[in-house]
Amino acid sequence: MTLSRLIGGFLFRHWRAYAAAGTMLAGIALLGVWLPRQIGHMVDGLVAQQLAPAALWREIALLLGAGAAIYGLRVAWRLVLYATAYRMGVDLRLQLYRRLLLQGPRFYQTQRTGDLMALATNDVDAVEMAAGEAMLAGFDGTMTLLLVVATMTLGVDWRLALVTLLPFPLMALAFWWISTHLHSASRRALDAFGALNDQVQETLAGVRTLRALGLEAHSSAQFGRLAGAASDAGLRAQRWEAGYEPAVGGTLNAAMALSLGFGGWLVWRGEMTVGQLTSFGLYLGQLIWPMFAAGWVLSLIERGRAAWARLAPVLDAPLTVTDGGTLSEVTPGTLRADGLQFSYPGQAQPALAGVGFALPAGQTLGLVGPTGAGKSTLLKLLQRQWAAQQGSITWGGAALDEHRLAALRQAIAWVPQEPFLFSGSVAENIALARPDASRAQIEAAARDAAVHDDITRLPRGYDTPVGERGITLSGGQRQRVAIARALLADAPLLLLDDALSAVDTGTAATILAHLRRQREGRTVVIVSHRLATVMDADQIAVLRHGRITEQGSHRELASLSQADGHPGWYATQWRVQQLEAALDDADASPREADDGR
Repeated sequence: MTLSRLIGGFLFRHWRAYAAAGTMLAGIALLGVWLPRQIGHMVDGLVAQQLAPAALWREIALLLGAGAAIYGLRVAWRLVLYATAYRMGVDLRLQLYRRLLLQGPRFYQTQRTGDLMALATNDVDAVEMAAGEAMLAGFDGTMTLLLVVATMTLGVDWRLALVTLLPFPLMALAFWWISTHLHSASRRALDAFGALNDQVQETLAGVRTLRALGLEAHSSAQFGRLAGAASDAGLRAQRWEAGYEPAVGGTLNAAMALSLGFGGWLVWRGEMTVGQLTSFGLYLGQLIWPMFAAGWVLSLIERGRAAWARLAPVLDAPLTVTDGGTLSEVTPGTLRADGLQFSYPGQAQPALAGVGFALPAGQTLGLVGPTGAGKSTLLKLLQRQWAAQQGSITWGGAALDEHRLAALRQAIAWVPQEPFLFSGSVAENIALARPDASRAQIEAAARDAAVHDDITRLPRGYDTPVGERGITLSGGQRQRVAIARALLADAPLLLLDDALSAVDTGTAATILAHLRRQREGRTVVIVSHRLATVMDADQIAVLRHGRITEQGSHRELASLSQADGHPGWYATQWRVQQLEAALDDADASPREADDGR
C-alpha cells in the first residue's frame, strides 16, 4: 500500500470531519478574497471623496468582523483537523503494536528493538502529519491560490495578472528539485534516528554489563558517533527543506516588482485606478501563504513518504507463524510428537532431527542433555513460536496448528530460562495471566514457588515494585516469581525451561515437592541440567545433537549401558552430579563444625 492510498482510505473513513474542516477553510478563503476587494473600494471612495464618515466606520466594522470570523474559523478547523489526524497516529501505533505481538522469533532476529521503537514514534508522527496538516494545508493553499488568481484575473486586470505570474513556473521547478532531494534526505535522517534509538535501548538494557567491563567510555564514544550521524542527517534534511522559503521569497519579490512596474504603467495610462492597484497588491500579498503552504505540504509529504517506506514493510511482513487454526479451545489429552525435524534459518545443522515422544495427560516429561542439544527448541515448537519443517505435534488428538494461537497459548504456562518481569509490583507480576486473582491466590502460588518468605521481607511486601526487568530482585527470586506466575495461571500444560537453575538445591527440592502436589491432572515438561530435578518424572528423554538418544524412567536410565558396555550419558552424568553433591556436602560439614565451636 502506498502513502496516498493509506491517506485516501483514512479520508474516506473520516470524511465528515475533513468535510467540516474543508468547509471552514473555504469560508476563510472567501473572506480572505473579499477583504482586499473591499479595501480597494474603500480606497477609491476615499480618493474620490465619496465615502462619508459614517459609511467609513461601517466599512471598518465589516472588515473587523471579517477578521474575527477568519480567526474563529481558523481555530475551529485546527481543532477538528488535529482531533481527526491524531486518530491516524493512534490507529497506526495500535496496528504496529498488534503486528509486533503476533510476530515470532524469526522476525525479531532480523529487526532491531530500538528501530522498531523509532517506527512507533518518529515515523508514525511523520505519517500523521502528512495525513493531517499536509492535507488541509494543501487544500487551504490550493483554494486560496485559485480564488486569489481568479479574482486578480477576472476582478482586477487579466493583463497585470498574467505578467505578475510569469516567475511562478520557475518556483514550481525549484520545488520539484528540492522535493526530490528532501525525500532521500528524510529517509536517511529517519534511519539514523532509528540507529541512535537502538543504541540507547541496548545501552540501558545492558548498563550493568558495560559498567562491570569498564566500557563506559567506549559506549559514550559510540553513542557520540551515532548522535553526530543523526544530527548531520537531520541537518541535511533541514537544509533541503529550508530551500523552499528562498524559492517562495524570490518568486514573490519578482512578482511584486512586475506588478508595481506594469501596474504603475497602467495607472499612468488611466487603465487602472489606484484602488484597483491597491487591491491587486493585497491579493499578491495573499499569495504568500499558498506558496509557503506548497513548500510546507511538499516537505510533510516527503517526510511522510520516507516514514511510510520504513513502516510499510514491518506492517506488511508475513507472520512467521501463521494463525490459521479453527479450534478456539484446547482439549487436554496425550501430547505427542512424531518425527520432528527443525533447523534454524541459515544453519545447516538441524536443531531437532526425528524427535518423537508420547506424553499422556497428567504425566511429566523430563528433558535433559548437553548444552545446545535442542531442549529449548523443542519447547518453542510446543508453543508454536516456531513451526517444524517436518513431523507433527498433536495434543488431545488435534494438531497444534489446528488451534487458534490465542487458545493454544492460553492453555500453556511457560517459565523460560531467563524470566522477564514487568515494571509493576510483585503481586502484579505473579497475577499477569490472571489479573482477577485474589491476594490469597497470589500468595498461595508464591508459597508453592518457595518465594513467599522472600517477598514478605521486601520493603512493601507484595506491593513492592520490582523495577524494570525485575532489577530489584535476585536471579533466583525472579525465577521463582515466574514459577509462581505459571502456577497461578493453572494451565493444563506447564513448560519449565531450566527454571530452577538460579536456586539452590534445597529450594529446588521444595519447589519440586510443591509441584508434584500441584501438577495432578496437569501435563508438565521440565528441561533441566540438574538431573535430580527430573528424577521423579514419569518419562525422561536425553537429547543429544537434536536426537533422542535415551528414553525411560530415572531408574532405567541410571542403569542403562551402551553397546560397548560403558554407562549411557544419563548414567554417567547422574554419577558425576551425585559425586559433586557429596563433595559439596563434605566441604560444608567442616565449616558447620567450626561454627559450632
